[in-house]
Amino acid sequence: MSTSTTSAPPPDTQDPAAKTPRRSPLPVVRRGWRRAWRRDWQLYSLAVLPLLFFLVFRYLPMLGNVIAFRRFEPGGSILGEQWVGLRYVRMFLTDPTFWQVFRNTLWLGGLTLLFCFPLPLVLALLLNEVRRRSLRRFVQSVSYLPHFLSIVIVAGITLQMLATDGPVNHALGLLGHDPVRFIQEPGWFRTVYVGSEIWQTAGWGTILYLAALTTIDEDLYEAARIDGASRWRQIWHVTLPGIRPTMITLLILNIGTFMAVGFEKVLLLYNPLTYPTADVVSTYLYRAGVESNSFSYAAAIGLFEAIIGLVLIMSANQLSRRTVGTSLW
Repeated sequence: MSTSTTSAPPPDTQDPAAKTPRRSPLPVVRRGWRRAWRRDWQLYSLAVLPLLFFLVFRYLPMLGNVIAFRRFEPGGSILGEQWVGLRYVRMFLTDPTFWQVFRNTLWLGGLTLLFCFPLPLVLALLLNEVRRRSLRRFVQSVSYLPHFLSIVIVAGITLQMLATDGPVNHALGLLGHDPVRFIQEPGWFRTVYVGSEIWQTAGWGTILYLAALTTIDEDLYEAARIDGASRWRQIWHVTLPGIRPTMITLLILNIGTFMAVGFEKVLLLYNPLTYPTADVVSTYLYRAGVESNSFSYAAAIGLFEAIIGLVLIMSANQLSRRTVGTSLW
């Protein structure tokens, strides 16, 4: 009598589904914006005031640019009385005074960018080399303290220091020099303005670079020292590449404000004697728009200045993205 036996199939012929038990698919959790708002409404509420600020003081005033193409009269329609097209644009393009203040703006903006942008970086690198923490904190406190002073106070200190009978001319008199009229001579205005900007902003700018320096890995410095790199080589090959994104971001922002030379400080420091070198687009707009009631003409110049600033920041951002791979957007 024979007994039939059933042999198991070879391993390679078994059903794969029999090896791994089937699992029910996990439900996909879709979190909508309503659920995210109910969960994190405290965080979202922090953005309400900044958004309102930009909406009220940045975006809504853009509607007023329409008066650059309309004739505006005080007391009339807020959007102008009559469409005049490019009349005010042609007026400032053919105005020799406008081109003089435009050149002054380029000079002051270029000098400010040339001196005020790299000096905070240099100061941050020097402070990073200081090993005594107490000395570093003291220099930091002294250097960025002027940032908390009002522009009116900074301008007042500058005028008092550089007055004909001020401390600077008094020191020059002790050295046998005649008093110099720093405030009245047009040739000295750019030096005075840029010097006051350096004194007020250089220390504060170092904070951003010092914060970026803390993100650099110390192992990179250790590897550079093992390879025999000097301190200057470490700064060039480790420190500067490590803070390059911060440098590029600040450079793009400074280029974007190239045309917006400080209106308040220039207005407080200049006088009719220094108009040939001190009068910039913003102060010219103030005199043309507020003092002379030429609001449409001032709006046309302001729109022209804003377009130049937009082109500069977009060009700098695109150039930075293509050359170093870092950009704002």
